[in-house]
Amino acid sequence: MSMQASLVNNPSFADITTVGVGGKIARFIEPKSRVAVIEAVEDADELGLPLCVIGGGSNMLVSDENFNGVVVRDARRDIHVLDEAAPSEDGIDLQSGAHLVHINAEAGCNWDDFVSHTISLGLEGVEGLSGIPGTVGASVVQNIGAYGQEVSQSVTSVEVWDRKTKSTMELQKDALNFGYRTSLLKKSMYSSVGVPADSYFPTPRYVVLSVTFCLKHNSTGIVSHSQLANALHVELGERMQTAAIRREVLRVRASKGMLEDASRYDKLWMCGTKCAEGVEFALRLQSEDYVTGEFLEGDNIYSDRHSCGSFFMNPILSTSEADTLPEDAPKFDAIMQDGSHGIKTSAAWLIDHAGFHKGFRLIENGKPSPAGLSSLHTLALTNRNNASCDDIANLAKTIIRGVQSKFGVTLIPEPVVINISIN
Repeated sequence: MSMQASLVNNPSFADITTVGVGGKIARFIEPKSRVAVIEAVEDADELGLPLCVIGGGSNMLVSDENFNGVVVRDARRDIHVLDEAAPSEDGIDLQSGAHLVHINAEAGCNWDDFVSHTISLGLEGVEGLSGIPGTVGASVVQNIGAYGQEVSQSVTSVEVWDRKTKSTMELQKDALNFGYRTSLLKKSMYSSVGVPADSYFPTPRYVVLSVTFCLKHNSTGIVSHSQLANALHVELGERMQTAAIRREVLRVRASKGMLEDASRYDKLWMCGTKCAEGVEFALRLQSEDYVTGEFLEGDNIYSDRHSCGSFFMNPILSTSEADTLPEDAPKFDAIMQDGSHGIKTSAAWLIDHAGFHKGFRLIENGKPSPAGLSSLHTLALTNRNNASCDDIANLAKTIIRGVQSKFGVTLIPEPVVINISIN
């Protein structure tokens, strides 16, 4: 079957991404074994075809044009505890006294399924990352982080397929070069920050096969973020049940419109990519316990849930650059790409103070664009009503230019942007 003919039977990126935009896919493969994942990647590379290895589709903005290449979505979702539930005395965290447990998850495992499973096992270490859409494989590429935790804090090693040497490798934590929303894996896709490389884009040189984590055998976790501490009415650094921390993280994320629309898992091309219990739990919270993520505009109801999540990274500036910001701008110590001291500021603050407030939409041909800022959080660019990739991209460009003009800071998109420019 030709690439063009197969477009009819395959999904579009709109079907498999959380923002719900993107063109049809020429060849879509869901390998069910480790060997099949490697073969699918190697075959595409040998044929010189564009390759996109996708996880949950939550951190991706793809052109509306047809993708005349291969999209691989790993269908392996197993989780294995590599140690006993209470391992021997030599596996103990010196700070807390808790036993250490190593757990391995295949790259295609839904990330929140993984978090939920670790909590059910009485393990501490990733509860603050609850509710982040995507997969285990994508989590280490992006070095996801939230509420005082980053995935890099718990990773011990990542098994990858190296597309250059055509071999598998076990990359230890120290070799992964984790940083703020980046890693060795992500860096292999870019020639510089935000600039795609000529090769290995939009899929890294190193394709994740599985990830091994080291977690603590402890039913409580540390509340390590001030916003979370305030929401829980406890002191920063206090310990609470990990299940309680998870529930509050989900509630706070929902209040910001940062939970994906769980109903996507009932649709043809997403069905089965998240465990049934996880889907049921997410749908229940979405409909009962938390804010709906919906708003009324005229006679129509729209959703804040169809987005890429946080669209821009928080800028890390040199001290001299940070000094040019207003005194009330958020400023936190950080490490720059070259390892020197820097200052991190808030992209959401910059966007809001550049005049782009919650719910902002461009006016096109006398009508509001179907893309807009979330009504709950300025970092989320949302597909409100059948938006196109161009609609999202035009909004992003407008915000980038506005923040640059107001503050002299260039915002860098967090999602992988494929076949479209927003610079």
